[in-house]
Amino acid sequence: MTPLISKLPNVETNIFTIMSGLAVQENALNLSQGFPNFEVSPRLMDLVNKAMRKGYNQYAPMAGIPELRHIITQKTNTLYQSNYHPDTDITVTSGATQAIFTIIAAFVHPGDEVIVLKPAYDSYEPAIELYGGTTIPVQLSAPDFKVDWEEVRSKISSKTRMLIINTPHNPSGTILSESDMLTLQDLLKDTDIILLSDEVYEHIIFDGQTHQSAAKFSGLRERAFITASFGKTFHTTGWKMGYCLAPKALMDEFKKVHQFNVFCSNHPIQQALAIYLKHPEHYEALPDFYQQKRDFFLSLIKDSRFTFTPAAGTYFQLLNYSAITDEYDVDFAKRLTREHKIASIPVSVFNHKQQDDKVLRFCFAKTEETLEQAAEILNKI
Repeated sequence: MTPLISKLPNVETNIFTIMSGLAVQENALNLSQGFPNFEVSPRLMDLVNKAMRKGYNQYAPMAGIPELRHIITQKTNTLYQSNYHPDTDITVTSGATQAIFTIIAAFVHPGDEVIVLKPAYDSYEPAIELYGGTTIPVQLSAPDFKVDWEEVRSKISSKTRMLIINTPHNPSGTILSESDMLTLQDLLKDTDIILLSDEVYEHIIFDGQTHQSAAKFSGLRERAFITASFGKTFHTTGWKMGYCLAPKALMDEFKKVHQFNVFCSNHPIQQALAIYLKHPEHYEALPDFYQQKRDFFLSLIKDSRFTFTPAAGTYFQLLNYSAITDEYDVDFAKRLTREHKIASIPVSVFNHKQQDDKVLRFCFAKTEETLEQAAEILNKI
């Protein structure tokens, strides 16, 4: 055979696979990959089992079952004073990553440019590259990771097809403010730029702050895809269930790709979620639930040599290690795993040109016992 020509020649094994694999190899405590280590709601699991037993085991409608689409749009419209229609403006997806990939596949053409705020979740750029687009990075810097909107403005050109934001932000744990969103709305006014707003941690936000969804701002909503994740919200990352919202004209194009990608998502889980979401307390309690975990973890390591700004959202906490060593963060993360038996994620891998701010990302979506074990290790370093 003729040697294969890769469409993604620069893509290697991602950092999550590397660090989780190293954690297993070294029998280390794994606070690297972002998944909870506590149980899913028994009520939700019972609902899935009942749906299976009732026979909801064949294909669901392509866009998702009507009951689930209705309850999601009702929830979104109530929270963000938006006007999404359940018949035209929503598609249930096999996780938010599938939604993000499909959005990029549907709208990015060869030669298009996509502005990405870095550090960025690592699924964005390979999809952009795969469809012939070019990533235009805007690098944010520790510790506050504030967006320089004038720099963003300077990166917009006649080739700009899309801009991707993520709030609450992975990996930094920061959030975009109302002022940020209003500035972005003004910046995109009178353009044809599509906004991809990755909001998978929308319900995990702390200290009484409010999530500023793109759905709240009419000038953003009219051009935005909003992606969400049931896996993040309900501690079921292995179920790979999410959805996206957009105005009908955009969603029609999304569905053209979606139908030939996965066609539809897990049917019994959709049936269960349609019932579970009728009780808002299942997601309204999340800020307090995770803030308690954040505060517990940080209280345990307050006297360590790591420094930090408490995460404003997500279930990730960045720890600065510059008082400990000047090692490259990837090297230090691997050494921590091998020598101290605790795994984290080095943030430079998400940055432009691997900018190293000497910070590691730790997941605190863990039991108190796990967080106590982690703190005991970190306090000895």
